[in-house]
Amino acid sequence: MNSYRKTAIIVGILFITATVAYSLSVIFLGPILGSSDYLTKASENENQVIIGAFLVLIDSVAVAGIGIVIYPILKKHNETSALGYAGARIVEGVLFIVNAITTLTLLTLSREFVKAGAPDASYYQNVGTVLLAAGDWAYLLGLGLAFALSALILNFVLYQSKLIPRWLSGWGLVGAALVFANYLLQSFGTNPVEILFYPIAVQEMVFAVWLIVKGFNSSAIASGSAKTDINGTK
Repeated sequence: MNSYRKTAIIVGILFITATVAYSLSVIFLGPILGSSDYLTKASENENQVIIGAFLVLIDSVAVAGIGIVIYPILKKHNETSALGYAGARIVEGVLFIVNAITTLTLLTLSREFVKAGAPDASYYQNVGTVLLAAGDWAYLLGLGLAFALSALILNFVLYQSKLIPRWLSGWGLVGAALVFANYLLQSFGTNPVEILFYPIAVQEMVFAVWLIVKGFNSSAIASGSAKTDINGTK
């Protein structure tokens, strides 16, 4: 098995890991952090909150890993875009780490809230509101901006280089554009339209399976390597 085939498999596994971790984190954290009495619920479901935050951390490592692992292959076709993709995915990972930290901090706050009782409730609720907002913004910037930008860059390079079938990378371009549009709507106070996430979510899983089963187009890799060699001799 050559190094490009191994890279394709690793990238595919990381995509699946990131998606599964993200989906499970929503299942664990959504009902708690989305509740009006989230401080009480967080205190009552500490293990669930901790697991949810840990899943967000797994997601952050996976998305940053994708950018780093795939960089050498993308670099052969477009070095600037490859660097931009890796950078965007690392930024996305960092923002998800911020989200996980705010979630764990909120858990600590919830413990103190329960201990303090009713007289100090408003103080803890105000702090909780700030922490929730900080976590939401970190997640929104990570998923809506950094992720959408990275998906646009990745699928542009893939489409241009033919490393995968163009129907698949074209699908990714459309899906990334929809996610970015949804991000803009949320930035202006519009409620998220969840259906806009589905095209890129499904595309990423098809892409991941394609990489694991088929890998990158070998002729496109050879073409990119030749191009790199020519540029290196200039």
